[in-house]
Amino acid sequence: MTFHNSSSTQFIPDGLQEGEAWRRVTHLGIGAHHDDLEFMAFHGIVACFDHAEENWFGGVTCTDGAGSSRTGRYRNCTDDEMRNFRVQEQNAAAVVGRYAAMAQLGYPSSRLAGDRAELESDLEGILRAAQPRIVYTHNLADKHDSHIGVTAAVLAAIRRMEPEIRPKQVLGCEVWRDLDWLADAEKVALDVSGHDHLAAALNGIFDSQIAGGKRYDLAIAGRRAANATFFHSHATDAASQLCFAMELTPLIRDGAPDPADFVLGAVDRFREDVRLRLAKFFV
Repeated sequence: MTFHNSSSTQFIPDGLQEGEAWRRVTHLGIGAHHDDLEFMAFHGIVACFDHAEENWFGGVTCTDGAGSSRTGRYRNCTDDEMRNFRVQEQNAAAVVGRYAAMAQLGYPSSRLAGDRAELESDLEGILRAAQPRIVYTHNLADKHDSHIGVTAAVLAAIRRMEPEIRPKQVLGCEVWRDLDWLADAEKVALDVSGHDHLAAALNGIFDSQIAGGKRYDLAIAGRRAANATFFHSHATDAASQLCFAMELTPLIRDGAPDPADFVLGAVDRFREDVRLRLAKFFV
């Protein structure tokens, strides 16, 4: 595969030939930033970690990392230095997580809110090469514009594919807004219990962000624990760590609903749930 940005990279941790490496991918994570995959697509990483049933995780990071926050020892880093740090960290995570392949597409974050034609083309190439069963990306109620831009590009790229080779499922995952507000029947609850050490190892790799002033490693672990504890109010916990996702699969089918209407429908159902609950107690 060739990508539009000359700074884009591909990394195959076990050294397999590129085409073979992507063809074995069954679970594909597509995130905006370095570390998004480890935070939002951990379920896919866990499902493939020991390659049970020939499952392999592939990763795609769309942005170049130049806009990363920086304090402490990273305070005086240039944009080019931050790009390099972030690329190295993401590839290190691919080694620790035993990924089949890792692509970093090198787009400035600003590009994701504008013309995404080149990004869509790059993603279509990866999706066609891998033909994964499941794709993890950002949810459409996320509050980060770059995240929404990536998901828009993912959906557009998948819809260009022939129906028979499209993924079987597309999940929109939590990063910059959790999904606790979704009606329980609409939550996709992804159990990642029992993998705390792997999660800590992956999250801790991204030192440029953690030391740069954002304790994502603690926040992500806390969110997953909170999801598990607060999922059911009248039952003991069946899991110790849960990720929530929004089911986006209807949006890749022919005749798909408008994405805004699709998400706002979920918001309306949340509003109605709150209204009915209050109606029990307030006339």
